[in-house]
Amino acid sequence: MTYVIGDECLDLKEGSCVKECPVDCIYEGDRVMYINPTECIDCGACEMVCPVRAISADLDLGDERAHLLVRAEELFSQIGDPGGARRHGPLGTDHPDVAQLPHRAQSA
Repeated sequence: MTYVIGDECLDLKEGSCVKECPVDCIYEGDRVMYINPTECIDCGACEMVCPVRAISADLDLGDERAHLLVRAEELFSQIGDPGGARRHGPLGTDHPDVAQLPHRAQSA
């Protein structure tokens, strides 16, 4: 099992999950946060603090959201395992599927 971050986080990147993660496996993309599936220890701490309920266990995704795990796996297969988000810094990219999504309207 691992955790994934869904589109509810798109263009928000609130960051509570990053502060709560004990293994520093939540990385900042350009438009969304990503959990590295090989660094995640499946503790669920991030899921409990997410204010927009964007984080789910991969086992709870269902067919309509299974692409979220594929996104993370594909992104980190290209990047590798950086060994910690704070040390690495922002990824400077997003998965191509995320980059193509319409931008979330900003509230005034």
